[in-house]
Amino acid sequence: MHPQAWPADLPVTGQRVVVIGSGATAVTLVPALVAQGAAHVTMLQRSPTFIVAMPARDRVGAALHRHLPARLADTLTRWKSIAYGIGSYTLARRRPGLVKRQIAKQQRVALGETYDIAKHLTPRYNPWDERLCLVPDGDLFAVLRGGRASIVTDTIDRFTPDGIALTSGDILPANLIVTATGLQLKLMGGATLSVDGRPIEPHNHLIYKGSMLSDVPNMAFATGYTNASWTLRSDLTARFVARLLDHLDATGATTATPVPQAAEEVTTPILDLKSGYIQRVAGRLPRQGNRVPWRVQQNYIRDALTMRRRLDDGVLRFR
Repeated sequence: MHPQAWPADLPVTGQRVVVIGSGATAVTLVPALVAQGAAHVTMLQRSPTFIVAMPARDRVGAALHRHLPARLADTLTRWKSIAYGIGSYTLARRRPGLVKRQIAKQQRVALGETYDIAKHLTPRYNPWDERLCLVPDGDLFAVLRGGRASIVTDTIDRFTPDGIALTSGDILPANLIVTATGLQLKLMGGATLSVDGRPIEPHNHLIYKGSMLSDVPNMAFATGYTNASWTLRSDLTARFVARLLDHLDATGATTATPVPQAAEEVTTPILDLKSGYIQRVAGRLPRQGNRVPWRVQQNYIRDALTMRRRLDDGVLRFR
C-alpha cells in the first residue's frame, strides 16, 4: 500500500505491518497504526534519520495567552517559534557534534539504556544536511519502548508471500506492507512554462527573492524553507507579490522582470538538502546565486528584510 492511495476501509486491527521508509511519513504512520490496533508495526529503513520529540502543545504559548491580550500573545508566540527555529538550525550547522549528542541524549531518556540508538537512530550525516523528523510528545518513542513497534535497519532482498526477506537473511513477517518512500517532487505542480512560445526550463534560471525567475516576466511562485515552517517563506512571497501588483497599478507598468547582471555567479539549487527526493530533481530546480537578491537565505528575519526593500532595485525591470 502506498500512503497516497490509502483506502478509508483498509483493515489494520490485528495486522502485522511493515512501513518501508524513515522520513516524516513513516514516523507519523508507525504510532498511528499502533493506535488503530495493529498487532505490531515495523519501520524498515535502509539508513537512520534524525528524529526529535517536541511537546504537541506549546506550553510557553499557552502561558502567554493566559496572561496577555490575545493579539500580543499571538505575536510573541510566533516570534518565539521563529527565533527558536533560527537558533536551533544555526547551532546545528555550527556545532553539529553538540546537537547530535543532545538528540541522542533525548532518545536515550525516551527509549532506555538498552535500545541500540547507534544502529537505528544515528545517521551518517549531520543534522540539517537533511530535514529532521519531529514526533509530537515522543509518540514514536513511546510505541518503540512499549514493544508495539520496532525499527529494523537493513535492505530488502525480495518480497515473499508472508512478508519481506532482508539481505541479512532475516525475514520480516507482514500482512500489510506500506511503501512510505520514493517521494517525487513536482515543481510548480507540473506546470510547463513558456514566454512567447519559447519553453522555459526553470533550472536554466536564477531565482529572485525566492519568488520569481530571472528573465521571466510577471510570474511569481511560492517556495518555503527547508529548515523551518514552509508557510513562513510563502507568506513573505504573498506580501511581496501584493506590493508588486500595487506598484504596477501605481506606475502604469504592465510587466516586471528580474534581470541578473551578466557576471552573476550561479551556485546551488534553491533546495540545498542532501535528501534523496531533493537530489532526484536537483537538475530541474531553479538555481540561486551567491548573494541577495538571488539567494534564498534560509533565515526568516533576513529574508523579511530583503523582501521589504524597494521594488525598483535596479534588478527588477519594469515596462
